[in-house]
Amino acid sequence: MNASVPALSVVIPVYNEESWLPRSIAALMVSLDRARWEAQVVVVDDGSTDGTGDRLAELAKKYDNITVVSQENRGRFEARKAGLAEATGEQVVLLDSRVIVEPDSLTYLRDQFTEHPERRVWNGHITVNSEGNPYAGFMAGLVKIPWRRYCADPRLTSFGPEEFDLFPKGTTFFAAPREIFAGAFGDFDSLYDDVKLASDDTRVLRWIVERERINISPGFAAVYNGRESLKKFASHSYFRGTTYVDSYLTSAGPARTALFGALAVGAVGVVALVKRPKTTLVAGVVGAVAGGAVAKRCGATNTEARAVSTLLPLFAGGFGLGVLRGLFLALRAKLRR
Repeated sequence: MNASVPALSVVIPVYNEESWLPRSIAALMVSLDRARWEAQVVVVDDGSTDGTGDRLAELAKKYDNITVVSQENRGRFEARKAGLAEATGEQVVLLDSRVIVEPDSLTYLRDQFTEHPERRVWNGHITVNSEGNPYAGFMAGLVKIPWRRYCADPRLTSFGPEEFDLFPKGTTFFAAPREIFAGAFGDFDSLYDDVKLASDDTRVLRWIVERERINISPGFAAVYNGRESLKKFASHSYFRGTTYVDSYLTSAGPARTALFGALAVGAVGVVALVKRPKTTLVAGVVGAVAGGAVAKRCGATNTEARAVSTLLPLFAGGFGLGVLRGLFLALRAKLRR
């Protein structure tokens, strides 16, 4: 390995993913091998109750660069924090257990680090596997609306704090120097008392983007495999509403404006549903179809656009309830503090 290539650690938090974890690890190892990049892989088992522990034991025997950390269930943020404490690499990649790294992604990242050392922070270009899974397709299509600047024309670019709300971002597949992560996680502060409900990605990334521009490119890519059932979709919608409040309530910008706008529309919708239920339901259907059309214009596939049109009312209900929970949790924590 070239001496100019930084030492690398990969941190993977995992909870009850016995079926996906071996596939994610195998894809990661292929990408590392093609990049000729040695790496420490730290997998944190966050109190899994299925066969994840057994799969990890098998993987640790198969690959000699895997370090396994086990802890009681404390949520993804604490799992990543524990993994970062074990990481020794100069550069760290955060990777989720349902993410399949593209074979040439780490070759691209390695070349960027060596040829452009000033580009130190990278957000992964994520493609969602929505084949036969409308719930994953919905989420993939919906986010293309606020992130249309990139999604409609994916290319190598970067963004700073003033553009933070307008570009894809998340810690699903994210690379940065270890000291940057240490600062972001060390200064982490939520509106809530329970870190399991906190926005453990947006708040971390906002801290980072205020110090370094975040780069994104189709060359640094992975495929995310979303949840597959209606029950999980509804639960995730509720959770996303709660984390959205923690992400944006205190940060001025388009996302916070959208939050307040959604609250106003929701309040009007509830009143209208009581007074004119048929008219309101028709308006909801029309709005859902329009949402799918907008998503398509912003870069969503036909499958994703159909999923947006079909599932938008269900998502809006769950998300709205999650937002109300988030506002309550934020107010309660503020009063306690």
